[in-house]
Amino acid sequence: MQVPFLDLKAQFESVKSEVMPAVEQVCASQMVCLGPAVENFEQSVAKYCGSKHAIGVSSGSDALLVSLMALEVGAGDEVITTPFTFFATAGAIARVGAKPVFVDIDPGSFNMATRDIASAVTPRTAAIMPVHLYGQICRMEQIMEVAAEYELAIVEDACQSIGAAQKDKKAGTFGQFGCFSFYPTKNLGAFGDAGLIVTDDEDLAKKAKMLRNHGQSSQYDYEFIGGNFRMDGIQGAVLDAKLKHLESWNEKRRANAEIYTEKFSGSPVKPPMVEPGNVHTYHQYTILAPKRDELKDYLNKKGVSSAVFYPKPLHLHKCYDYLEHREGDFPVAEQLSKEVLSLPIAPELSSEQIEYAADKVLEFYSKK
Repeated sequence: MQVPFLDLKAQFESVKSEVMPAVEQVCASQMVCLGPAVENFEQSVAKYCGSKHAIGVSSGSDALLVSLMALEVGAGDEVITTPFTFFATAGAIARVGAKPVFVDIDPGSFNMATRDIASAVTPRTAAIMPVHLYGQICRMEQIMEVAAEYELAIVEDACQSIGAAQKDKKAGTFGQFGCFSFYPTKNLGAFGDAGLIVTDDEDLAKKAKMLRNHGQSSQYDYEFIGGNFRMDGIQGAVLDAKLKHLESWNEKRRANAEIYTEKFSGSPVKPPMVEPGNVHTYHQYTILAPKRDELKDYLNKKGVSSAVFYPKPLHLHKCYDYLEHREGDFPVAEQLSKEVLSLPIAPELSSEQIEYAADKVLEFYSKK
């Protein structure tokens, strides 16, 4: 049996009859940069997230960048975040001229260890950028307490967690800004790159909208130095059509996760844990696996795809040499980067495929 990590063709076939007419409408209107399709999606996703404002942008990476620009975070500032995340998180901080300040992660949730955040605050700290990794929200109550005590902004990197919730509050709605990615492999994926910012602050929303369009307040009238961070109309149309299916897709991911977790009970594999009060969306179903690389090779030979997110924490990459970190600075992130393995979890996969994948994992350990 073959178990692909992702099957975007199968997903497209399931929504083709809804997506293609929406795309054709944008093509016929030729409102292809921003325009009505983007505005409709912004309204839909703001309602879905429970946010007052949504601003469509060119990617999740640019959503983070625009949010920091809108908060005027820049040279001389520091932003606290995690080293165990995709490059764009710390990359956005560095691109505005600020310094990424890393704290280690919790070994259970893979998210920032909230107990370490306060000790990382300095007079230069401007913001905290928590990452809701793999589809699970960070411990936001503690993060918000630190932010309030030190008067810091919060920019949520919710790029992997649209639809995730904590005590009935959706990811992206805890801080000044919440940032989402709609890269095609995400739970809600576009036909290319796209992203979005949510906020309840009207002034920040207005500023972010200007910044995504070169800082224009009106045509050829520039209040800020922004950039070209606009969402294309076709992406807005595709995403608005697919948004209607997001909850059912996330439910299927949770059902697939339950199969894995039940199968792995009592095995050498440590399944992902769900924090109390959280609703996980399982952008990735990430296990901690002894002999991880050997297991990955074994699964590949048995037709089961898997992936490692992420094999090296950010502080150990060459581009961050200037931060003067060394191996051992964030031991939990460093250790987990050697053990994490993400298994196929996509909603298009059948329960039989998930069971087969789980059985092959267990089969590997039975031979050891």
